[in-house]
Amino acid sequence: MKHAMFVMPIHDPHKPPAQCYDEDLELAVQCERLGFSDFWVGEHHSSTYENIVMPEIFIAKALGMTDRIRMGPAPLCLQYHHPVHAAGRLAFLDHLSHGRLNICFGPGAIPTDIEVFGLEAKQCGARVVESIDMILKIWTSDPPYDLPGHFWNVSLRDNLDAEMGLGTLLKPLQAPHPPIHVPCINRDSIGLEKAAGRGFLPISHHMVSEETLKNHWQVYRRGAEAAGREADPLQWNVSRNIFVAETTEEARRIARSNSLGKCLEYILELTRRGPGLDMWKRNSDMADADCNLDYFLEEVVIAGDPAEVTRQILELRENIGTFGTLVHVAHDWDDRAQWLQSLQLFANEVMPALN
Repeated sequence: MKHAMFVMPIHDPHKPPAQCYDEDLELAVQCERLGFSDFWVGEHHSSTYENIVMPEIFIAKALGMTDRIRMGPAPLCLQYHHPVHAAGRLAFLDHLSHGRLNICFGPGAIPTDIEVFGLEAKQCGARVVESIDMILKIWTSDPPYDLPGHFWNVSLRDNLDAEMGLGTLLKPLQAPHPPIHVPCINRDSIGLEKAAGRGFLPISHHMVSEETLKNHWQVYRRGAEAAGREADPLQWNVSRNIFVAETTEEARRIARSNSLGKCLEYILELTRRGPGLDMWKRNSDMADADCNLDYFLEEVVIAGDPAEVTRQILELRENIGTFGTLVHVAHDWDDRAQWLQSLQLFANEVMPALN
């Protein structure tokens, strides 16, 4: 089993942004030192809690502070970016990284982000799909380009001049392109099924139930098989909130009251004000009142001493089936020493026991 870290981020809005970013960069360095294979960074434009507005810039700095760990935006919210711009800066970043770039494409869900870019929420999924098609065409073929779309039009044909080097769009270092991932939240997702057919790799959300996780893999496998692909469970990324302490009682107590518990309550409240709580429920019979912090701490969060955390992860893998990468969720360092201790206990005691 491999291990990754996902910086959403969720930060204390009263903390200076520069401090938040410095702590996230320190986390990236620590993750590489402790044997993590991947590091993901989210994109948000109008949130005081989720305050990284361009993950590619963060990643560029973190790449210079590390040597081996792979990094990527998760997701890059394509509905906000012209496909040529997104394709070019990701290709550029892949070269800067010497091939350490991962990519996750998806829609953003912050309503104020959607508003400030002048978009309609119902169009975001279609914009993402159109952008992916154009980006992959740019990366895997040469001009002339004539790519008409509903949201964008890409044309490069009238001013080509090979002798003067005009008209070539930068290709990524990794051929044909860096590994492409997609986020998974909802059950029976048609988007996930189509993504599987294209060979994109799934990352399941950290707040969904085990039953939903099982459904994610069923849908992904069905989509892959329909396209003549073999679905490899070792390419499945499963996210979870994890906290390790010297004793299980201490870990559960701290996780309830620290930034982990506060993050879950924040997301629950955002969801209540938006699409509703159904996506987080154990099943359709679960009442809204029962979809609360107690439920997550009992059934979704992994917290305990190293032996208990090891047991819970192995039990998760037994219940949902094999997956290749466990994606940890980063939380604000409300207590830096506690979070670093949790990370070190996991790396030094849990990771060897799992493997």
